[in-house]
This record gives sequence, C-alpha cells and structure tokens, in this order.
Amino acid sequence: MASPGIPTLKQFLHRQRVLSLYRKILRAIRQVPDRHYQVYLQESARHEFKMNREEKNEDAVRMAMTRGNAQLKELQKIIRLSK
Repeated sequence: MASPGIPTLKQFLHRQRVLSLYRKILRAIRQVPDRHYQVYLQESARHEFKMNREEKNEDAVRMAMTRGNAQLKELQKIIRLSK
C-alpha cells in the first residue's frame, strides 16, 4: 500500500499526461502572432486547467482531457492556416 503522499502509478501517469497536454497548449499559444491574443489564450488555458484540477470523477477527467486535446488540435490547425 502506498503512503498517502505518494501517488499510485495510475495517478502519476495521469499527471504526466495532463502536464504534457498543458505544455503542448502553451507551446502552441506561443506561435500565435498577436501578443494580446496570446495572453488571452494563456489565461483561458490556465483557468480551464485550474477549474478541473480537483476533479475526481474519471469520466469528467477523461472528457476534460478529450476536450483539451481537441482544442489543441483546433489551435494548431488555425495557426497552420494563418501562416
């Protein structure tokens, strides 16, 4: 049995996936040419991740990750089209 402060393997892997998605989103946002829009997108991303930080329901977590990945793909597509 794991200590209360030590995450299980499942929790650790989930955290890694969430952080990876967050980093990818921030990297994509840096490619947006308009600095004001970059700030807006960064604040929006930070807000979304903070809102879901304490979520325990696995279905809700899965849905939030799916939504985040879809939004990342949409942002990447918009950036590609704008070049």
